[in-house]
Parts: sequence; C-alpha cells; structure tokens
Amino acid sequence: MTDTTSPNRKPKAAITAIGDHQLKPSTLMMGAGYDPALSEGSLKPPIFLTSTFAFENAAAGKRHFEGITGKRPGGSEGLVYSRFNGPNQEILEARLSIWDGAEETLCFSSGMTAICVLMLALCSAGDVIVHSGPLYAASEGFVAKTLSRFGVTYIDFPAGADRAELDSVMARAKAQAESQGGKVALIYLESPANPTNALVDVEAVRDARDAALGADCPIAIDNTFLGPLWSRPLDHGADMVVYSLTKYVGGHSDLVAGSVSGAKKWITPIRMLRNTMGGIADPNTAWMLLRSLETVELRMDRAGQNAAKVCEFLAAHPKVEKLGYLGMIDDPRQQDIFDRHCTGAGSTFSVFIKGGEAECFRFLDALTIAKLAVSLGGTETLASHPASMTHLSVPDERKTALGITDNLVRISIGIEDPDDLIADFRQALEGV
Repeated sequence: MTDTTSPNRKPKAAITAIGDHQLKPSTLMMGAGYDPALSEGSLKPPIFLTSTFAFENAAAGKRHFEGITGKRPGGSEGLVYSRFNGPNQEILEARLSIWDGAEETLCFSSGMTAICVLMLALCSAGDVIVHSGPLYAASEGFVAKTLSRFGVTYIDFPAGADRAELDSVMARAKAQAESQGGKVALIYLESPANPTNALVDVEAVRDARDAALGADCPIAIDNTFLGPLWSRPLDHGADMVVYSLTKYVGGHSDLVAGSVSGAKKWITPIRMLRNTMGGIADPNTAWMLLRSLETVELRMDRAGQNAAKVCEFLAAHPKVEKLGYLGMIDDPRQQDIFDRHCTGAGSTFSVFIKGGEAECFRFLDALTIAKLAVSLGGTETLASHPASMTHLSVPDERKTALGITDNLVRISIGIEDPDDLIADFRQALEGV
C-alpha cells in the first residue's frame, strides 16, 4: 500500500515547461501539485477526510510543531492537522498560485474569512488602513465597524482616484497613524469595485505608497470580478490578491470559499493566524475547486463573450440609462486603467434602468432565464438590486456618493446561449 499520509512524502516536481516552451495555467491545472503515486495511482486527487496525520517518528513531530509555532524558520513541513493544512487544500493552493504568479496561496472557508484574517494578521491597535471605495459591503463593514472596536482606523478614497489624490490620501493616513502611535498597516483595494465596476489604478497606488510609506506597507486587492483570467494585479504592483473563490473559480454556485495569494513574507503571518483561528477550506470544497479550476478559462471565456453580446443589446435599449460595463467605458481615465491592467471586460456589470427601485423590481421579477440572486461568476446568469440587497447596510449618503443608486441592477452573465439571454432581457424590459 502507498503511504499517502507520510508528512515527508512530497509530490514529484510538476513539469512546467517543455524545452523553452512554458506551459500555460490551463494546462497546469490538470496536474500541478499532485502526484498519483502518493495516492494508489489515482488519476485525480482523492478527498482526504481526516482530522489528523500520522508522524513517521517523534522527532518528526517535534520538527513540524517547531515550524508551525515559529520556533524554527520555514514553517511546517508536511501534514500535521486539518486545521492547518491537508492534501486537497495544498494542491488547490499550488494551482491558485499559478494563475496569479504568486509565491504562496492560502485557501479559506469563504472570501470574507480570507479578508478578515488578512486584516487581523496585519493590523494592530493604532494602525490605519487605506482603502478604495466602494468595497463589498461586508468588507467595508468589517473595517469600519469591527476593526474600529480594536483601535484600527481607516481613510478611504474613490476607486478612480488619480496620483495627486492618492498622494494626499497617503499623507493624511501617515499623519493619522503617527498621531495614534501606529502605522499605515495595509492598503486594501477592490477593483473592479462592487457593484459599480469602477477600476483602481494599482500602479498609481503602488507609486504613491512607495513615495509616502515605502514598500513595507502591503497592498492587497480583491480581484474577484476579473480574476484569475482577466487581470493579474501582482504584475501591476499589488502585494497580495484576494478572491472569493465562490465566484468564477468555483463557478457553479455550489460552494463557498476564498483565498489570499502573494509573497511568502506577507502570507506567513496570515497563515499563522489561520492556523490559530481555523477558517481553512474543507477537503470536499477544495476538491470541488480543483475540478472547477480545470474549466475556469473555458467558462470565463464563454461568459465574457456572452456579456459583450448582451451589453451591445442593452446599451441600445431605450429603457436603459447607461451601463457600467468594462467593455464600454466612457471615462478616458478609466479606459487608460483598463488598457494597462485588464485583458478582458469580464461578465459582471451594472445596468442603470430609467426610473428607480420600482422599475428595477419590475425588471427583476419579469426575468425567466436569469435568476434573482446575489453572487456572481457562476454558470448561470444572476441579477440583483445592490441598493436594497448586498449594499443595504451601507448608509444612504455613502451609497449616493459611491454611485450605488436605486436604479442600478447588477448582472452576472453565465454560459447560456446569448440570444436566449437577450430575449429574456428584452421581455423583462418591456414590463418596465
């Protein structure tokens, strides 16, 4: 029998190139991080349902815990306990790192768990977080309502801010941190912003950060709307990338998970806190994500093509005021950011319907193919009303300032036939 749980048994190194030809992520998703020889020759990884892993000997056990507790540099070696790691999760993390070109990745039980553990690991009392706006309501709420209880404050800036605005924000944040006896601990971005699709100039944020604070203040970015296919923020100056894996990576609306990817120096403290708090994705969810990663490029390509066709129809419809779609940007500044940062327009966008909440509700209630549900990035088309649903908790004045209006409907296009989707939106708009 092959010993699949021995902590010192490592998968053989993955083949990442054939001669000078570098293999693409879509190819590497079929085998990276997994060695069939460690699992009875199984072509696909089994689901490892175990709470603990057997050590080869007592000395090995001591060495592993020295790594986990930080008494020995280098972290854990092998498998110890399922709150820390497991085969399915480690394979998943290896494959997620490939997409963004990250040194390390951690998977979590949800996107919000990933975000909360990241912030808790990096921030202390007196520190300041600088963040773009809008953020997903739960992310913004965690900063403003929860971290504030522990002496962490924040300064925010609009997603489309230019270098001059960013320089001003960094200076204010530095002064605020000094007055509180802390530091600017984190710059947290969301781009495209939820639900407006406003883009953040990550390169300008990096340059402003470097000038005012230095590279010791990490930049983390929620790349859920475009990742991992249409944007690689680590290439543009971000230090960490955050995902709700529930969305495009999972892609079938049947799981909840999250991740953080980046350099080891930033991931290590987050890993240490995850080891303490838990929150790692469970083995079954990790296994499902491995299966989803094999088709993520196909699904996202199809959804992106569908969105382009649907938005062409919606843009010409008399009952549509405007679109928040990255394939139809009016603002030159936003177009410049898109051209530098993005390789595709995505499949999630905002439709501003002429009228207000009542008109949006009529439209939503008339849909037949598209489902009225929150979330995005699944195989099916979803539609929701952020002002009264996902962003209801955001104060009205802030919603107004951020452009989250009563006539905004967020749509995530799936992989159905695009002509069928257009027919559905056409008949739903007739009722508005």
